[in-house]
Amino acid sequence: MKTSKVGEVMTPDVIQACQETPLKDVAQLLARHRISGLPVVDADDKVLGMISATDLVRRQASQARPAQGIRSWLPALRRKARVAAAKARAMTAGQLMSTPAITVHPEQRVADAARVMERHRIERLPVVDEEDRLIGIATRRDLLRVFLRTDEEIRQEIIGEVLTHAMRLPPHTVVVSVHDGTATLEGRLERRSDIPVAVQLSWRVDGVVGVMNGLTFRVDDTHPPEKHPSQWIAHRRLPER
Repeated sequence: MKTSKVGEVMTPDVIQACQETPLKDVAQLLARHRISGLPVVDADDKVLGMISATDLVRRQASQARPAQGIRSWLPALRRKARVAAAKARAMTAGQLMSTPAITVHPEQRVADAARVMERHRIERLPVVDEEDRLIGIATRRDLLRVFLRTDEEIRQEIIGEVLTHAMRLPPHTVVVSVHDGTATLEGRLERRSDIPVAVQLSWRVDGVVGVMNGLTFRVDDTHPPEKHPSQWIAHRRLPER
């Protein structure tokens, strides 16, 4: 069963900045390459943070506010407000970047990376190697390519790769239907323990966004069979006279 990895969809040539890069140069990089953000790295290419066009706009907007009010209330500001005030005075990428950077590894599943993006509400993920050095970047658009599959393509992969090849189930044991990326599994399996396996493997198919479980079972092999009372009496040790 083929599962797309981040390394297969990432962009290997990354536009990046260092901590000392002036904000003017960052803005030029974003405009020249038509991108909305980039990673900030150190001398060893380790990702320190991310900086976006939104960060630059917010910094520009904050400069337009009266500085007197900020200074007079500075001792009473909370940490978040103090950070915002510091970024308003930022002159370099290192001073304005958002930290810590959320990163992924090339061997991670695309679906997992997409969930990370959704959880942190970010548009791009730096891809790093075992030593946390930058080797690529994955954008929301890159990850979405995997999910641009038809329902029939997803259905055929679940039937062929999951049920037939991986689980070796007889044909037509499970009826599979897919609608808008949500797969529904219906049928009767021999063992109860096979049901979570079928569901989990179906979840791993590229393009699947949900799995509806309608499977039943013939034998419950998840619990040991109970002994009949007569068996218990037959094996009970009789008291000595």
